[in-house]
Amino acid sequence: MTGSEAPPSFRLAYVPGVTPDKWVRIWNERLPDVPLSLTQVPAAGAGGVLLDGDADAGLLRLPVDRTVLSAIPLYTETTVVLIPKDHLVTAADEVTVEDLADEIVLHPLDDVLGWERLPGRPALERPDTTADAVELVAAGIGVLLVPLSLARLHHRKDLTYRTVTDAPESGVALCWPEDAHTDRVEDFIGIVRGRTVNSTRGRQPEPTRSKDGRAEASTPARRKPAGGRTGGGRTGGSGAAGGKAGGKQTGGAARRGTGGNRRGGSTGKGKGGGRGGRPHHR
Repeated sequence: MTGSEAPPSFRLAYVPGVTPDKWVRIWNERLPDVPLSLTQVPAAGAGGVLLDGDADAGLLRLPVDRTVLSAIPLYTETTVVLIPKDHLVTAADEVTVEDLADEIVLHPLDDVLGWERLPGRPALERPDTTADAVELVAAGIGVLLVPLSLARLHHRKDLTYRTVTDAPESGVALCWPEDAHTDRVEDFIGIVRGRTVNSTRGRQPEPTRSKDGRAEASTPARRKPAGGRTGGGRTGGSGAAGGKAGGKQTGGAARRGTGGNRRGGSTGKGKGGGRGGRPHHR
């Protein structure tokens, strides 16, 4: 590498609520010479970050534009309602959308659930962000439905949450530009899919190179001879008898054919030895 070349690296974008820590740790263990940089981006503009070349891949919320981005769905999150700790809803372990019919349900501009019809009663204004909506929940203005990871991200001691069993859910996917499926992207795909460090799936093995730097053609491995056969393929026996006789039975048969009843013409009694191994006495 010359002084003008940038060192190899991998840039990973992720949206709020996603925690890539485990995958980053595995990356650093497997590829210590390739630094991984993390950038948190808003969910709404995350796809544009990849298309603009500001990141090599991203952990984004679905849906994404599949005409320009490749995506591998990773998991789907449970949806919860964020409420004050003294709210009536806390009496139940889980609720339905219908249970929130009389509540003011806040709908921030960065909502990721993609409602067709928002439950409950609408607020007078939409908060700009989820963080702003959380402040309004704490003030007793309304309730907020979010993926579980966002409820945990915005944790407050005066708030809690309950699962909403029939609300829309948010999926998370590993995404990258359709025309930028690089080896580094493939390395990260292998990590999130749980491939072992020795797996070569999706990547071509590096060719063996000679001392002058040229790639050498691979030589196919020789097939091991089958058991009982000699290098010349002359054994006449099979099984244990064939292994004993080796290549000697051909000579014994030749001597019998010329009238010789000499001992030693054949050493085996199995298949291929025949009856010519013992002379006849009158």
